[in-house]
Amino acid sequence: MNQPSPPRIRQAAALSYDDTRDQSPRVVAKGKGEVAEQIIRRAVEAGVPLMESEALAKALVKIELDASVPPQLYLAVAEVLAWVYRLDAEAEKQLAAARSNSSTSA
Repeated sequence: MNQPSPPRIRQAAALSYDDTRDQSPRVVAKGKGEVAEQIIRRAVEAGVPLMESEALAKALVKIELDASVPPQLYLAVAEVLAWVYRLDAEAEKQLAAARSNSSTSA
C-alpha cells in the first residue's frame, strides 16, 4: 500500500541585481511556507515576474540575506536574469507598438 507523500513546503527567494553596484545578484528575501507565500504574493502585487524552479529556490534559501549568489549558482541565476531581460524587452516592444498605434489613430 502506497503512503501519500507529505505535502511539499513551498520555498521562495527574491533576487536583486544592480550592475552598477553589485558584482553578482543578491538574495534580498527568502523563506519557506507562509513566508514564501508572502514573498510570492508581494511579487505578484508588484508585477515582478516569477520563475518556478524548485531546485534553485532550495539552493537560494540557504544563502544569507543580502549575500551575493555564490559562483556555483551563477549559471542558474544567469538563466533567470536572461528570462527576465527577455520579458522586459517583449514588454517594451508591446508598449512601443501600443504607443505607435495610439498616435496614428489620433
